[in-house]
Amino acid sequence: MPQPIRLQHTQALDEPVESLRFVSSGRALALERLGIGNKRDLLEHYPRRYLDLSTVSSIQAAKIGETVTIVGRVGEVKLKKPKPRMTIVECSVIDSTGVIIGVWFKQPWIANRLKKGDRVSMSGKVEMNFGFKRMNSPFYEVLEAADRDPDSDDAYQGRVIAFHPLCEGINAAWMRRFVHEALEDCRYAIDPLPAQLRVSRGLVDRNAAWRGMHEPADMREQEEARRRLAYDELILLQLHFLLGRRQLEAGLEPQSQVIDGPLLSMAREQLPFTLTDEQEKALEQILADMAAPRIMERLLLGDVGTGKTVVAALAMIAAVDSGQQCAMMAPTAVLAGQYGNKIGPMLESVGIEWALLTSATPAATRDRILERLASGQLKVLMGTHALIQDDVLFSNLGLVVVDEQHRFGVDQRTKLRRKGKGSDYLAMTATPIPRSLALLLYGDLDCSTIHRRPGNSTPCKTVVLSSSERAVAYDAIREAVKQGRQAYIICPLVGVKSEQEEDEQGLLEARIEQGEDCSDPKAAQTEARFLASKVFPNMRVGLLTGRMSAADKDATMEQFRDGAIDVLVATTVVEVGVDVPNATVMMIEDADRCGISQLHQLRGRGGRGKYPGSVYLLAPSSQGKSKARLEALERTQDGFKLAEYDLESRKEGDILGSRQHGVPQLKLVNVLKDSQLAMEARQDAEELLERDPLLESPINGMLAIELERLRKRASDAAGE
Repeated sequence: MPQPIRLQHTQALDEPVESLRFVSSGRALALERLGIGNKRDLLEHYPRRYLDLSTVSSIQAAKIGETVTIVGRVGEVKLKKPKPRMTIVECSVIDSTGVIIGVWFKQPWIANRLKKGDRVSMSGKVEMNFGFKRMNSPFYEVLEAADRDPDSDDAYQGRVIAFHPLCEGINAAWMRRFVHEALEDCRYAIDPLPAQLRVSRGLVDRNAAWRGMHEPADMREQEEARRRLAYDELILLQLHFLLGRRQLEAGLEPQSQVIDGPLLSMAREQLPFTLTDEQEKALEQILADMAAPRIMERLLLGDVGTGKTVVAALAMIAAVDSGQQCAMMAPTAVLAGQYGNKIGPMLESVGIEWALLTSATPAATRDRILERLASGQLKVLMGTHALIQDDVLFSNLGLVVVDEQHRFGVDQRTKLRRKGKGSDYLAMTATPIPRSLALLLYGDLDCSTIHRRPGNSTPCKTVVLSSSERAVAYDAIREAVKQGRQAYIICPLVGVKSEQEEDEQGLLEARIEQGEDCSDPKAAQTEARFLASKVFPNMRVGLLTGRMSAADKDATMEQFRDGAIDVLVATTVVEVGVDVPNATVMMIEDADRCGISQLHQLRGRGGRGKYPGSVYLLAPSSQGKSKARLEALERTQDGFKLAEYDLESRKEGDILGSRQHGVPQLKLVNVLKDSQLAMEARQDAEELLERDPLLESPINGMLAIELERLRKRASDAAGE
């Protein structure tokens, strides 16, 4: 194809949609509501589902009890109201072999959307009632309206019909026609991927991929197209991560740390246990990075209770061996205080000075800490966001450790790192995720993983109870306290209305998993008072919520650790890092309203000592996703298996909705299906930048342009 035509079609990608045939100014405004402003946006507005006409069943062949798709004409539509506030829509669909009835409950608007003579597809489970085959609440699509405008009929009709997300003013037929016109106008656009890379990975041309997504001849062609376009998303994401990492390190001087110093040797000898093989491997990887003449960028990924903290502590001791200081930042004051209790004695045993800094630190104490820190006398500073304040100055910061890094913004993490000159960086998270997802969430970090708990750990047995069976959990708490143990009662969503819609609930779960305390503290107080007076009158009941002052939180946790509180009523503030080995029973209210990751984190607070623990998940007798989620927690303690289950059961947008700010949007990547593709994209991105660090070669020119466009979009989205 002549180069001028290829260039013309490439430039056409950025032309406004109004330049397309059939797109009036009114339709352009409607498309804008879908985020479509130019032809590229239209080509990247991918179908949400497909109807493969080669797999459609006739009504006569549709077997009772099977889920099938049929295509036919609407015969009659009836709206019935058998009783107040109850509506039933019945629609007969006819093909050359018979009749089937579609039935929808409490969806009266469907009666206005289906008209006699419409050609429709209908998918659902076939049942037999009143002498007719029926489908209850089937999925349906209008393929051809009975009163259609001939000019708006499908521009493309094949064996596979694509259905795109729509909005008011744009129907399915119009959307397919607009996309078809964009495909024609841009059919010879230059492919940004170098030809050699496409061939080596067996990827189709991008123009063929766009056509295969919107107008596939069959589903095999659609999958080849999706794979190519998903690869584009992945390699651009990895280039974005890797170049961002280089940009962050620009002008900094990497430090080669000592990894066999006397303090580290002494600390290892004094450990009262032996590190597991996985802990040893993670520590070896971290120390190798610290010793190398480059800045360490590593994520320590481990399941609940796998011993990440001791690995991080040993890394900090190695940095002190090198004459440097360390900063360890946690998302909550409770967790920061926990680290002080856990790591502090370990540091003191080898003569290392440390301090804890939070917003609750008294002014006089804070002044002394900052003075010792600036002089270099203080070697390790642990704390919360208080560490990133401008007047917190280090003499020689060599290692930054950030726990639960997804709870901090990119700017916050960068600000702490900039307090040192070329400081090594270690992030930690107790949210277990498969490596493929780690590449998507934390692609700028090398990854070390710890799967298994140390051999002396006693993971909690998990039991699902209906809300009416809470007496079982109460009895378990009484028995535990009788034996000298302690218990948690978690009220994560106290005060939240149960009638919230599913999408609102999804946002709520995401906020909780990001560390927000979304509970009603007054309701939590009421619950604590009720338990203390009516259920456990002879026990000491305490209260811990995220909205208490830092001083009150610290005092409550100290009392609980010291055994002065038998039963701690708490919100999700205890989710991460709280370590009270004597607490063996946990009861979680409203468990069906929580995400699987959060429930796994919460139950990780139990069974952390030598005594076996039990967790009771209370929920109404529910069905569907929430029930399956709770049953999955009953079946396994493996956080990585639960993470994979979570990925399988969620929508893709929900999975990637917890990404870091500034990470480009992914539309087609399937985290589980595309794990190998993600690894390949990472490898290819590294090799590309090794050969062409700034993507300045002519062969990479279009790829550089695509990357710049993507990074600008990501930056704009983060700014919003």
